[in-house]
Amino acid sequence: MVVSFVSRDGSRWFPEYLSRIDASCIGCGRCFKVCSRDVMHLGGITDSGDIVDAGDGADDEVERLLMIVDHPGRCIGCGACARVCPKNCQSHITSSD
Repeated sequence: MVVSFVSRDGSRWFPEYLSRIDASCIGCGRCFKVCSRDVMHLGGITDSGDIVDAGDGADDEVERLLMIVDHPGRCIGCGACARVCPKNCQSHITSSD
C-alpha cells in the first residue's frame, strides 16, 4: 500500500523512506545534520573492511567515513537527506514494508 498525504496547498505528497546508503557515501554528514529522527549515524570502514562506529576512538583504524542507516523505522519520508547528499548514494522506498 502506497501512502500519500495532502500538503497545505492541497497537492499530493508521497513520502519516500530511506532504506539504505550505498558504498559511494563519502561520510560528509550532511544527511545526518538535516535528519531530525536519528535514522543514521557516522561510521567508518577499517583497512580490513570492518564497519566501526566513528566515535569509538578508532580514528587511526578508519580508512574512510560513511553514513550507516541503523534506525530505518524512524524515517518519516521527508526526503531532506536526499536533497543534501552530494553523491546521490541513498536508496528510498515509497512504503514502510
